[in-house]
Amino acid sequence: MTAPQHIVVMGVSGSGKTTTGTALADLMGWPFIEGDSFHPAANLRKMAEGIPLDDNDRAPWLQALADQIAAAEARGECLVMGCSALKRSYRDILRSGGSRVRFLHIHGTRDLLAERLNHRAGHFFPPKLLDSQLTTLEPLGPDEDGAIVELALPVQDQVQAAVRMLGLR
Repeated sequence: MTAPQHIVVMGVSGSGKTTTGTALADLMGWPFIEGDSFHPAANLRKMAEGIPLDDNDRAPWLQALADQIAAAEARGECLVMGCSALKRSYRDILRSGGSRVRFLHIHGTRDLLAERLNHRAGHFFPPKLLDSQLTTLEPLGPDEDGAIVELALPVQDQVQAAVRMLGLR
């Protein structure tokens, strides 16, 4: 058996990490972990109030997610996780959880992201924080294990592109 791999579906809020990540996990037969569910209450309150998180806010959250990856790795399981993973340093923390942590960046224009956020109901993340996330975002580096898919594509096309680019199956 080959070593497990873990796919982190990344991008700013509104990019569809949960939707695409769930579809990819379903196709692969792997569990999906919603990274937002690991935010401490203080982080959720801060974002709901329109205050961007800083590195200190994100550090324990990212470590909790790396711990989830490590637990799956210890069980010999692959997983798909949704997490913004905006900075390379954040991705480094996530990579510390497993031997092969890969990233699928869902990328889209600011206009499309803003439109999606403005039509999303019942989410803790207010649209006014989009620009802070776009400013923080560091795209995948050429030496990082991952792929980029276009947000404007239908979800199933994003998933098929991910499978192809990441060599999954």
